[in-house]
Amino acid sequence: MGARLERTVDVEASVEQTWAGATDWARQGEWLLGTSVRPTVQNGQGVGAVIEAFTGLGRWGVLDTMTITRWEPPYRCRVQHTGRVVRGTGEFEVRGRGEGRSTFVWREDLDLPLGALGRLGWPLVRPLFAAGLRVSLRTFGRWVEAGRA
Repeated sequence: MGARLERTVDVEASVEQTWAGATDWARQGEWLLGTSVRPTVQNGQGVGAVIEAFTGLGRWGVLDTMTITRWEPPYRCRVQHTGRVVRGTGEFEVRGRGEGRSTFVWREDLDLPLGALGRLGWPLVRPLFAAGLRVSLRTFGRWVEAGRA
């Protein structure tokens, strides 16, 4: 059994600007709550590239390793989560909404860890995960609009 989560944010910036912000892996920590990201293979660009994200505080947290499986700039990036805890697929998509406007879509289809315990715990964890993602995406939109990307 898996867990699906999808959130969107409208961004007052072009598809290209939004894509540039989303794929600036080393700077994702500026808008993604409690997370630092670094590309480790192919600078995080293209199919087969590898990215590592650490979410947590100090030494306590989760390392999420990912391999890019679909790369369609400036519209879509899909990853396979390959970590010990985080497994499944993730994807972001940038959709145009007219000149200088876009919508950023973040999608996760995760395999829940810990078997029955994971299935029981997901309804408790999901609202927190969704809230953190919602805050992060709003911050992302403002970050791109301010020209930081």
